[in-house]
Amino acid sequence: MSSPGSDSSAPVEFAVDLSSHEMLRRTHVMSALGPDWDPAAALRGEEEAQDLLYSGLSEEQQRLYDELVSAGVLPRRGGGRAAA
Repeated sequence: MSSPGSDSSAPVEFAVDLSSHEMLRRTHVMSALGPDWDPAAALRGEEEAQDLLYSGLSEEQQRLYDELVSAGVLPRRGGGRAAA
């Protein structure tokens, strides 16, 4: 119940500080990755997977890929040809 004259529809300030939770989350992520995790190797693997994904496209698939690149939906890869 609201008191007479109070506006029950007024916004209420609400704040939660999640910084300690975020640090704990990051600690758990790094622990799960283990000491042998190599971020550079992981990035290279992702790049290789992207190259493979867009390799060997048919003529129609290449046309669609080129349209998506032109529209800014996909990044240009391999000198403008998906199969490069």
